[in-house]
Amino acid sequence: MKARILAPENRKWWTLAALSFALFMIMLDNTVVNVALPSIQRDLGIGISELEWVVTAYALSFAVFLLTGGKLADRYGRRRIFLIGLVVFTVSSLLCGLAGSAGLLIGARIVQGVGAALMMPATLSIISAVFPPRERGAAIGIWAGVSAMALAIGPLIGGFLAEKVNWNWIFYINVPVGIVGIAATILLVPESRDTSAEQRLDLPGLISSGIAVFSLTYALIEANTYGWTSARILALFGLFAVALVVFVLLESHQRAPMLDLSLFKSGTFAGANVVALMVSLAMFGVFFFISLFMQNILGYSAIKAGATFLPMTVLIILVAPLAGALSDKLGSRWLMAGGMTLVAGSLVIFAQLEATSGFWILLPGLLIGGVGMAMTMSPMTSAALSAVSVDKAGVASGVLNTFRQVGGSLGIAVGGAILASYISVPARSPQFSAQFVNGLHHALYTSAAIAFGAAVVAALTIRKRRSPVAAPEAIPA
Repeated sequence: MKARILAPENRKWWTLAALSFALFMIMLDNTVVNVALPSIQRDLGIGISELEWVVTAYALSFAVFLLTGGKLADRYGRRRIFLIGLVVFTVSSLLCGLAGSAGLLIGARIVQGVGAALMMPATLSIISAVFPPRERGAAIGIWAGVSAMALAIGPLIGGFLAEKVNWNWIFYINVPVGIVGIAATILLVPESRDTSAEQRLDLPGLISSGIAVFSLTYALIEANTYGWTSARILALFGLFAVALVVFVLLESHQRAPMLDLSLFKSGTFAGANVVALMVSLAMFGVFFFISLFMQNILGYSAIKAGATFLPMTVLIILVAPLAGALSDKLGSRWLMAGGMTLVAGSLVIFAQLEATSGFWILLPGLLIGGVGMAMTMSPMTSAALSAVSVDKAGVASGVLNTFRQVGGSLGIAVGGAILASYISVPARSPQFSAQFVNGLHHALYTSAAIAFGAAVVAALTIRKRRSPVAAPEAIPA
């Protein structure tokens, strides 16, 4: 079925609206689970490492299949692959809600991540194909604002549903939203694809990259369980190194690689992706562990814990579109560097939290972090996509979001490893609170150092954007 014919000037904004509607659902599932974790833990009777997998399984499969999603979108049609991903995501959300054990929930979350991976790169590539360069930054700013809003408002929605209804409903709500999204996509989103070169699926690259990311994440999450020097963990680190080398070698010699390494010849593109990795590495763990801190240490209810993130949410909603539009005029370099410096400062503030801290101690970190995240995400995305031609937008957006999701998976794993290394007593012990806070401090200081490193990378690598020449074949008639 063809998209409804609208005036070109209006159609692109309706297209953005339809994509943003589905994007909100994708990104919501990155954080909506966090505040509901204690409820899931009690209901299913699982431990902290299994809780980490409930969150990480989604981010991990999301990351592994993102590059493939971008390739498939460029080859078979961006709207078509987006629709397939939306159907997979909607069905797997229903399965998540019906899950009665940790294994079933984690398995359904993996499938959910695959659906999101098919959808995400198509959203950015469709935006790049529909919007002219002079408006692309503003459109991406709205896209990033919706994405950031979903990430930030997720804890509030998750907290309300977990406390007032049941944690299963954090997944059930995706079903009607997904159905509406499918209808809106069919009616409003035009089809486009990359016809500039041969396109084919790179299975060796998919397998080797998947093994590399999974083995590293598994090793970091389970290292404290089995021991950092155990044969299992050392073997996993070794497998990661081998798989990573194999992936790079394969992509260097493939005729149509999943990851076009030539894209990284652009310092701006390479720098934007490194920043994407580092900002997620620094911040994903914060949402996870601050949520646990507020409920398990401060005694907040699920709703109160979710509502605490609202100041950050509001600032992200307000600032992200402005930052995207400003990057069109000033470039992304200093917006990203300044934003990541603010993020680093917010993490240092969070690292001062104690078991007796209240909302007013949390508030400065939330405000500064919200502005910093908003200043970084829109210009970062705009910088990465402006460094490549429009016909490569699908692969480029897949690469960018892969780095972001890999960073998120590793952020939870690294933060969990640091935190767990300081906890030697069960959760009911009187010493647990002090040990948890001590471990949280070290994890947050580590995240702050990573965030400041991202600011340095942005300042050194990002250059004034150039307007790419659009490939006529990639733009829908």
